Amino acid sequence: MNGEEIDLETNYLGMKLRTPLVPSASPLSESLDNVKRMEDAGASAIVLHSLFEEQIRAERHELHHHLTHGTESYAEALSYFPEPNTLEVGAEAYLRHVARAKQAVSIPVIASLNGSTPSGWTTIAKEIQGAGADAIELNIYYIPTDPRVTGVEVEQNYIDILRSVKAEVTIPVAVKLSPYFSNFANMAKRLDEAGANGLVMFNRFYQPDIELESLEIVPNLLYSTPMAMRVPLRWIAILHDHVSASLAATSGIYRATDALKMLMAGADVTMLCSVLMRYGIDQIAVIERDLRAWMQEHEYESVEQLKGSLSQKNCPDPAAFERAQYVRAVSPRRHA
Repeated sequence: MNGEEIDLETNYLGMKLRTPLVPSASPLSESLDNVKRMEDAGASAIVLHSLFEEQIRAERHELHHHLTHGTESYAEALSYFPEPNTLEVGAEAYLRHVARAKQAVSIPVIASLNGSTPSGWTTIAKEIQGAGADAIELNIYYIPTDPRVTGVEVEQNYIDILRSVKAEVTIPVAVKLSPYFSNFANMAKRLDEAGANGLVMFNRFYQPDIELESLEIVPNLLYSTPMAMRVPLRWIAILHDHVSASLAATSGIYRATDALKMLMAGADVTMLCSVLMRYGIDQIAVIERDLRAWMQEHEYESVEQLKGSLSQKNCPDPAAFERAQYVRAVSPRRHA
Protein backbone atom coordinates (compact mmCIF):
# COMPACT_ATOMS: atom_id res chain seq x y z
CA MET A 1 0.00 0.00 0.00
CA ASN A 2 1.42 3.38 -0.98
CA GLY A 3 0.58 6.77 0.49
CA GLU A 4 -1.92 7.59 -2.25
CA GLU A 5 -4.04 4.55 -1.38
CA ILE A 6 -4.53 5.67 2.21
CA ASP A 7 -8.05 6.95 2.82
CA LEU A 8 -7.96 10.33 4.59
CA GLU A 9 -11.69 10.95 4.22
CA THR A 10 -13.55 12.20 7.28
CA ASN A 11 -17.03 13.44 8.13
CA TYR A 12 -17.48 16.88 9.66
CA LEU A 13 -20.85 18.57 10.29
CA GLY A 14 -22.45 15.95 8.08
CA MET A 15 -20.12 16.79 5.18
CA LYS A 16 -17.72 14.29 3.65
CA LEU A 17 -14.28 15.87 3.47
CA ARG A 18 -11.30 14.57 1.48
CA THR A 19 -8.95 14.98 4.45
CA PRO A 20 -9.20 16.24 8.04
CA LEU A 21 -7.08 19.35 7.22
CA VAL A 22 -9.16 22.53 7.37
CA PRO A 23 -7.82 26.10 7.53
CA SER A 24 -9.52 27.89 10.41
CA ALA A 25 -10.79 31.48 10.46
CA SER A 26 -7.95 33.94 9.89
CA PRO A 27 -7.11 37.07 7.90
CA LEU A 28 -5.72 34.80 5.17
CA SER A 29 -9.21 34.00 3.91
CA GLU A 30 -10.08 37.67 3.37
CA SER A 31 -8.34 37.28 0.00
CA LEU A 32 -10.16 35.26 -2.64
CA ASP A 33 -6.79 34.34 -4.13
CA ASN A 34 -5.77 32.83 -0.81
CA VAL A 35 -9.01 30.87 -0.62
CA LYS A 36 -8.18 29.36 -4.02
CA ARG A 37 -4.59 28.68 -2.94
CA MET A 38 -5.84 26.83 0.14
CA GLU A 39 -7.92 24.53 -2.03
CA ASP A 40 -4.98 23.98 -4.39
CA ALA A 41 -2.75 23.16 -1.41
CA GLY A 42 -5.17 20.45 -0.29
CA ALA A 43 -7.59 22.07 2.15
CA SER A 44 -10.70 19.91 2.41
CA ALA A 45 -12.88 22.83 3.57
CA ILE A 46 -12.26 26.45 4.55
CA VAL A 47 -13.48 28.51 7.48
CA LEU A 48 -13.64 32.12 6.35
CA HIS A 49 -12.54 35.06 8.48
CA SER A 50 -15.10 36.26 11.00
CA LEU A 51 -17.97 38.68 10.63
CA PHE A 52 -18.26 40.42 13.99
CA GLU A 53 -21.43 41.26 15.87
CA GLU A 54 -20.02 44.79 16.24
CA GLN A 55 -19.76 45.20 12.46
CA ILE A 56 -23.45 44.40 12.07
CA ARG A 57 -24.40 46.71 14.90
CA ALA A 58 -22.23 49.50 13.50
CA GLU A 59 -23.85 49.22 10.07
CA ARG A 60 -27.32 49.37 11.57
CA HIS A 61 -26.33 52.33 13.69
CA GLU A 62 -25.02 54.15 10.63
CA LEU A 63 -28.27 53.45 8.77
CA HIS A 64 -30.28 54.70 11.72
CA HIS A 65 -28.15 57.86 11.82
CA HIS A 66 -28.93 58.70 8.19
CA LEU A 67 -32.61 57.90 8.56
CA THR A 68 -32.94 60.14 11.60
CA HIS A 69 -30.59 62.93 10.50
CA GLY A 70 -32.15 66.28 11.40
CA THR A 71 -34.55 64.82 13.93
CA GLU A 72 -34.20 64.71 17.68
CA SER A 73 -31.64 62.03 18.39
CA TYR A 74 -28.80 61.35 20.74
CA ALA A 75 -25.13 60.51 20.42
CA GLU A 76 -24.31 56.90 20.96
CA ALA A 77 -20.89 55.73 22.06
CA LEU A 78 -19.88 52.26 21.00
CA SER A 79 -17.07 50.52 22.82
CA TYR A 80 -16.13 47.02 21.77
CA PHE A 81 -13.38 44.69 20.59
CA PRO A 82 -12.09 44.82 17.92
CA GLU A 83 -11.74 48.57 17.42
CA PRO A 84 -14.03 50.09 14.76
CA ASN A 85 -11.13 51.06 12.50
CA THR A 86 -10.10 47.41 12.23
CA LEU A 87 -13.50 46.31 10.91
CA GLU A 88 -12.74 46.70 7.25
CA VAL A 89 -15.36 44.34 5.90
CA GLY A 90 -19.04 45.03 6.56
CA ALA A 91 -21.94 42.60 6.50
CA GLU A 92 -22.83 43.18 2.84
CA ALA A 93 -19.21 42.82 1.78
CA TYR A 94 -18.94 39.64 3.85
CA LEU A 95 -21.98 38.14 2.16
CA ARG A 96 -20.50 38.94 -1.25
CA HIS A 97 -17.24 37.32 -0.17
CA VAL A 98 -19.06 34.14 0.88
CA ALA A 99 -20.82 33.98 -2.49
CA ARG A 100 -17.59 34.57 -4.44
CA ALA A 101 -15.70 31.99 -2.40
CA LYS A 102 -18.39 29.42 -3.14
CA GLN A 103 -18.07 30.14 -6.85
CA ALA A 104 -14.27 30.02 -6.73
CA VAL A 105 -13.76 26.65 -5.00
CA SER A 106 -15.39 23.25 -5.00
CA ILE A 107 -14.77 22.45 -1.32
CA PRO A 108 -17.16 23.41 1.50
CA VAL A 109 -17.05 27.04 2.63
CA ILE A 110 -17.81 27.62 6.32
CA ALA A 111 -18.70 31.16 7.37
CA SER A 112 -17.65 32.48 10.78
CA LEU A 113 -19.92 34.60 12.97
CA ASN A 114 -18.25 36.18 15.99
CA GLY A 115 -20.42 37.58 18.76
CA SER A 116 -21.19 37.67 22.45
CA THR A 117 -24.91 38.44 22.91
CA PRO A 118 -28.12 36.63 21.87
CA SER A 119 -29.68 39.57 20.04
CA GLY A 120 -30.82 40.68 16.59
CA TRP A 121 -27.41 40.41 14.93
CA THR A 122 -27.86 36.64 14.71
CA THR A 123 -30.49 37.11 11.98
CA ILE A 124 -27.60 37.65 9.54
CA ALA A 125 -27.14 33.87 9.69
CA LYS A 126 -30.04 33.42 7.26
CA GLU A 127 -28.37 35.78 4.77
CA ILE A 128 -25.10 33.90 5.14
CA GLN A 129 -26.93 30.70 4.29
CA GLY A 130 -28.53 32.46 1.32
CA ALA A 131 -25.09 33.54 0.11
CA GLY A 132 -24.17 29.87 -0.21
CA ALA A 133 -22.26 28.98 2.94
CA ASP A 134 -22.21 25.25 3.61
CA ALA A 135 -22.10 25.76 7.38
CA ILE A 136 -21.58 28.41 10.04
CA GLU A 137 -18.93 28.43 12.73
CA LEU A 138 -20.30 30.42 15.66
CA ASN A 139 -17.31 31.94 17.43
CA ILE A 140 -18.51 33.09 20.84
CA TYR A 141 -16.00 35.59 22.23
CA TYR A 142 -17.40 36.51 25.61
CA ILE A 143 -15.47 37.71 28.64
CA PRO A 144 -17.82 38.44 31.58
CA THR A 145 -16.46 41.23 33.78
CA ASP A 146 -19.48 41.99 35.96
CA PRO A 147 -18.93 40.21 39.30
CA ARG A 148 -22.69 39.95 39.72
CA VAL A 149 -23.05 37.70 36.66
CA THR A 150 -23.16 34.06 37.71
CA GLY A 151 -21.67 31.07 35.96
CA VAL A 152 -25.19 29.85 35.22
CA GLU A 153 -25.94 33.10 33.39
CA VAL A 154 -22.72 32.91 31.41
CA GLU A 155 -23.48 29.38 30.26
CA GLN A 156 -27.06 30.25 29.37
CA ASN A 157 -25.80 33.09 27.19
CA TYR A 158 -23.93 30.56 25.04
CA ILE A 159 -27.02 28.39 24.72
CA ASP A 160 -29.19 31.38 23.81
CA ILE A 161 -26.78 32.56 21.10
CA LEU A 162 -26.67 29.07 19.59
CA ARG A 163 -30.45 28.76 19.59
CA SER A 164 -30.84 32.22 18.04
CA VAL A 165 -28.63 31.22 15.12
CA LYS A 166 -30.12 27.73 14.75
CA ALA A 167 -33.57 29.30 14.51
CA GLU A 168 -32.46 31.18 11.39
CA VAL A 169 -30.78 28.46 9.34
CA THR A 170 -30.99 24.87 8.18
CA ILE A 171 -27.27 24.47 7.44
CA PRO A 172 -25.02 22.99 10.16
CA VAL A 173 -23.80 25.24 12.98
CA ALA A 174 -20.59 24.56 14.89
CA VAL A 175 -19.72 26.41 18.10
CA LYS A 176 -16.18 27.58 18.73
CA LEU A 177 -15.71 28.20 22.42
CA SER A 178 -13.18 28.45 25.21
CA PRO A 179 -12.42 25.82 27.87
CA TYR A 180 -13.15 28.26 30.72
CA PHE A 181 -16.21 26.63 32.27
CA SER A 182 -16.55 25.07 35.70
CA ASN A 183 -17.46 21.77 34.02
CA PHE A 184 -16.60 21.86 30.34
CA ALA A 185 -17.95 18.35 29.78
CA ASN A 186 -21.37 19.45 31.00
CA MET A 187 -21.26 22.59 28.85
CA ALA A 188 -20.34 20.57 25.79
CA LYS A 189 -23.25 18.21 26.46
CA ARG A 190 -25.66 21.15 26.84
CA LEU A 191 -24.54 22.68 23.55
CA ASP A 192 -24.87 19.28 21.90
CA GLU A 193 -28.42 18.94 23.21
CA ALA A 194 -29.24 22.51 22.14
CA GLY A 195 -28.49 21.59 18.53
CA ALA A 196 -24.80 22.29 17.95
CA ASN A 197 -23.68 20.22 14.98
CA GLY A 198 -20.05 20.63 15.93
CA LEU A 199 -17.79 21.81 18.74
CA VAL A 200 -14.55 23.61 17.85
CA MET A 201 -11.94 23.48 20.60
CA PHE A 202 -10.69 26.02 21.46
CA ASN A 203 -11.03 29.74 20.93
CA ARG A 204 -7.92 31.74 21.78
CA PHE A 205 -8.87 34.97 23.54
CA TYR A 206 -6.74 37.94 22.63
CA GLN A 207 -5.01 39.16 25.78
CA PRO A 208 -4.42 42.89 26.34
CA ASP A 209 -1.02 44.41 26.94
CA ILE A 210 0.19 47.74 28.33
CA GLU A 211 2.19 50.09 26.13
CA LEU A 212 4.52 51.74 28.63
CA GLU A 213 5.46 54.78 26.56
CA SER A 214 1.94 55.81 25.55
CA LEU A 215 0.31 54.34 28.68
CA GLU A 216 -2.36 52.68 26.56
CA ILE A 217 -3.98 49.28 26.66
CA VAL A 218 -3.24 47.59 23.36
CA PRO A 219 -4.26 44.24 21.84
CA ASN A 220 -1.49 41.65 21.80
CA LEU A 221 -1.90 38.84 19.30
CA LEU A 222 0.53 35.96 19.56
CA TYR A 223 0.51 32.92 17.30
CA SER A 224 -0.18 29.63 19.00
CA THR A 225 2.59 27.11 19.55
CA PRO A 226 2.39 23.30 19.63
CA MET A 227 2.09 23.52 23.42
CA ALA A 228 -1.42 24.98 22.94
CA MET A 229 -2.75 21.70 21.55
CA ARG A 230 -2.62 19.94 24.91
CA VAL A 231 -5.90 21.43 26.21
CA PRO A 232 -8.03 20.56 23.16
CA LEU A 233 -6.33 17.15 22.98
CA ARG A 234 -7.51 16.32 26.49
CA TRP A 235 -11.08 17.51 26.02
CA ILE A 236 -11.56 15.95 22.61
CA ALA A 237 -10.38 12.64 24.07
CA ILE A 238 -12.82 12.98 26.97
CA LEU A 239 -15.79 13.97 24.79
CA HIS A 240 -15.28 11.44 22.01
CA ASP A 241 -18.36 9.19 21.80
CA HIS A 242 -20.09 11.19 24.57
CA VAL A 243 -21.60 13.84 22.27
CA SER A 244 -23.15 13.45 18.86
CA ALA A 245 -21.68 16.74 17.58
CA SER A 246 -18.61 16.66 15.37
CA LEU A 247 -15.35 17.55 17.13
CA ALA A 248 -12.85 19.96 15.60
CA ALA A 249 -9.39 20.49 17.04
CA THR A 250 -7.74 23.88 16.75
CA SER A 251 -4.76 25.61 18.43
CA GLY A 252 -1.14 24.55 18.06
CA ILE A 253 -1.43 22.15 15.12
CA TYR A 254 1.77 22.64 13.12
CA ARG A 255 2.81 19.19 11.94
CA ALA A 256 1.36 15.91 10.77
CA THR A 257 2.20 14.40 14.15
CA ASP A 258 0.06 17.07 15.84
CA ALA A 259 -2.86 16.24 13.55
CA LEU A 260 -2.38 12.52 14.16
CA LYS A 261 -2.57 12.97 17.93
CA MET A 262 -5.79 14.97 17.62
CA LEU A 263 -7.33 12.34 15.36
CA MET A 264 -6.37 9.55 17.76
CA ALA A 265 -7.96 11.53 20.58
CA GLY A 266 -11.20 11.65 18.58
CA ALA A 267 -11.19 14.78 16.41
CA ASP A 268 -13.09 14.69 13.13
CA VAL A 269 -11.03 17.53 11.67
CA THR A 270 -7.82 19.32 12.60
CA MET A 271 -7.83 23.06 11.92
CA LEU A 272 -4.79 25.02 10.83
CA CYS A 273 -4.13 28.70 11.45
CA SER A 274 -0.86 29.84 13.04
CA VAL A 275 1.20 27.42 10.95
CA LEU A 276 -0.25 28.94 7.77
CA MET A 277 0.24 32.49 9.04
CA ARG A 278 3.87 31.76 9.97
CA TYR A 279 5.03 29.50 7.17
CA GLY A 280 2.55 29.88 4.35
CA ILE A 281 -0.46 28.17 2.82
CA ASP A 282 1.69 25.48 1.19
CA GLN A 283 2.11 23.89 4.63
CA ILE A 284 -1.27 22.22 4.08
CA ALA A 285 0.29 20.03 1.40
CA VAL A 286 3.34 19.33 3.59
CA ILE A 287 1.17 18.18 6.49
CA GLU A 288 -0.93 15.96 4.21
CA ARG A 289 2.18 14.40 2.69
CA ASP A 290 3.67 13.66 6.12
CA LEU A 291 0.32 12.39 7.38
CA ARG A 292 0.16 9.85 4.58
CA ALA A 293 3.78 8.84 5.11
CA TRP A 294 3.30 8.21 8.83
CA MET A 295 0.12 6.21 8.28
CA GLN A 296 1.78 4.11 5.61
CA GLU A 297 4.79 3.43 7.83
CA HIS A 298 2.55 2.41 10.73
CA GLU A 299 0.15 0.39 8.54
CA TYR A 300 -2.97 2.49 8.99
CA GLU A 301 -5.34 2.37 6.04
CA SER A 302 -7.71 5.22 6.90
CA VAL A 303 -8.41 8.18 9.13
CA GLU A 304 -11.48 6.36 10.41
CA GLN A 305 -9.20 3.62 11.69
CA LEU A 306 -7.20 6.24 13.61
CA LYS A 307 -10.07 8.32 14.90
CA GLY A 308 -10.70 7.97 18.62
CA SER A 309 -8.32 5.04 18.99
CA LEU A 310 -6.70 6.75 21.98
CA SER A 311 -9.71 8.61 23.33
CA GLN A 312 -10.47 8.27 27.01
CA LYS A 313 -13.03 5.62 26.17
CA ASN A 314 -10.64 3.51 24.11
CA CYS A 315 -7.16 4.06 25.53
CA PRO A 316 -5.58 1.46 27.86
CA ASP A 317 -5.38 3.98 30.74
CA PRO A 318 -8.49 6.23 30.86
CA ALA A 319 -7.23 7.94 34.02
CA ALA A 320 -4.38 9.42 31.94
CA PHE A 321 -6.72 12.25 30.95
CA GLU A 322 -7.65 13.05 34.54
CA ARG A 323 -5.95 13.91 37.85
CA ALA A 324 -4.20 10.55 38.21
CA GLN A 325 -1.82 11.43 35.39
CA TYR A 326 -0.97 14.73 37.08
CA VAL A 327 0.01 12.88 40.23
CA ARG A 328 2.29 10.63 38.20
CA ALA A 329 3.81 13.56 36.33
CA VAL A 330 4.88 15.36 39.49
CA SER A 331 5.91 12.23 41.39
CA PRO A 332 9.58 12.40 42.58
CA ARG A 333 10.12 8.80 41.52
CA ARG A 334 9.27 9.70 37.95
CA HIS A 335 12.18 12.13 37.85
CA ALA A 336 14.64 10.00 39.87
